[in-house]
Amino acid sequence: MTAPSKVSRSHRAGISPARLHRARKYPVSDQRPVEIVEDGPSLGGRLASLAAMLTIRPVLAIGSHAPRLPWPFGIVEFAARTLRPSPGTIRATIGLPNCTAQLVRANGVLPADGKRSVILYLHGGAFIVCGASTHSGIVSSLSQYADSPVLVVNYRMIPKHSVGTALDDCYDAYQWLRLTGYEPDQIVLAGDSAGGYLGLALAERLLAEGEEPAALVTMSPLFEIDNVTRANHPNIRRDAMFPGRAFEALVELVEHAAGRKGEEVYEPLDHIEPGLPRTLIHVSGSEVLISDARKAARMLAAAGVPVEVRVWPGQMHVFQLASPLVSEATRSLRQIGDYIREATW
Repeated sequence: MTAPSKVSRSHRAGISPARLHRARKYPVSDQRPVEIVEDGPSLGGRLASLAAMLTIRPVLAIGSHAPRLPWPFGIVEFAARTLRPSPGTIRATIGLPNCTAQLVRANGVLPADGKRSVILYLHGGAFIVCGASTHSGIVSSLSQYADSPVLVVNYRMIPKHSVGTALDDCYDAYQWLRLTGYEPDQIVLAGDSAGGYLGLALAERLLAEGEEPAALVTMSPLFEIDNVTRANHPNIRRDAMFPGRAFEALVELVEHAAGRKGEEVYEPLDHIEPGLPRTLIHVSGSEVLISDARKAARMLAAAGVPVEVRVWPGQMHVFQLASPLVSEATRSLRQIGDYIREATW
């Protein structure tokens, strides 16, 4: 993957310099992240975790022993297309240079006209599965609670493409928002799981170009490809969704895809610098990716970036997908919506 400092700036042609806006409120950073432990889990949260343990975890355990087999990864997003959106939700397909994106706004949210806030959403799925359809519930809720349109990127995925290619697609989506009229301080980068990696890597690429989005918001984020820190975390044995071998398989797939493209695997945590956008992290206290969340939070805070981590005990990975069936999921999405409103007021 190309390092942010070496990214071509030709895409920015025609984008006007940022206009002067009133100063935003920033939380004060004292070089340490703020961590808040939430209540829970409720009965709904416990049942969701149990369901993930009985269904998703066994499938991942099987697949992780033969990750390069031609598994039908696309079937997850295909099946999710049958899901009906929330009443009043408006969706439109946006063409990007090498992929598509979906512009979503909940009932009552004003169009994406470049005059208010907008969310650029980077979906999770280990860079392998999912898309705008699987994440339609999260996206619609964020649009409602943040009172903002959301652009969801259907980026190209491994094993056919590299993670670097996915980041290029996310960068193109950001440029589409800029050309639509949005200024950096109106754009919030958001994502879950692998989308956390893409969000941080995109923020670093933009920082190298002098662009600072309003905020970075992540849910159960994967912030690094390297698996050493995660492998030594106690949650590796009790994660409701991921067997330990799953992360080893992911590293194998990412490295293989990068090698085919002649790229090096990019690690966002090796490129933390002052000037990155304020960051909010929501993560389960029981999942192994709390290792990524806390490690990134410490590094960002040490660089002077305001960071808030909210830990939700006993939840499954990206438990926000279970909203509205799990009350904590809905509460988390509301908190994120409030954070986005404050970051773009």
